[in-house]
Amino acid sequence: MDLENQKALYPIGIVAELLNIHPRTLRIYEQEGLIKPGRRGGKRFYSNNDLQWLKCLRKLLTEEGLNIAGIKKLLTIAPCWEIRGCGEEIRKDCPAILNFPVPCWDLVPRVCKESGNSCSECEVYLKKMNHVMMRECSDPGKNEAQNS
Repeated sequence: MDLENQKALYPIGIVAELLNIHPRTLRIYEQEGLIKPGRRGGKRFYSNNDLQWLKCLRKLLTEEGLNIAGIKKLLTIAPCWEIRGCGEEIRKDCPAILNFPVPCWDLVPRVCKESGNSCSECEVYLKKMNHVMMRECSDPGKNEAQNS
């Protein structure tokens, strides 16, 4: 994962303008757990990865006919404990397993946050977003060329 693409650089107003959507829409996506922008001084900042994910979200919502609930369902396909390779001992008390299929970043208490980790840098969060983007939002011609 390229660290440069994970840096939270763009404020909400710029992202809204780039994507031609209202800033309130971005806040709704955040409230729904679909995006986790970085925070500095209480303000939202988005990375290049976030921009790519938001473009994919917009495509799924406007062109593919999915709603927010459908996208949330897509994000539960690969359980976080499989991505991280958590052992049996860790999994027995893990809120992500006890509350599956809720994505780990929607759980309260947020175990990762309590241990000082943020969703926008978490391998589970990033891999799930990338999985959906690769599967649902990539250029079909590009995928066919790569598979040949």
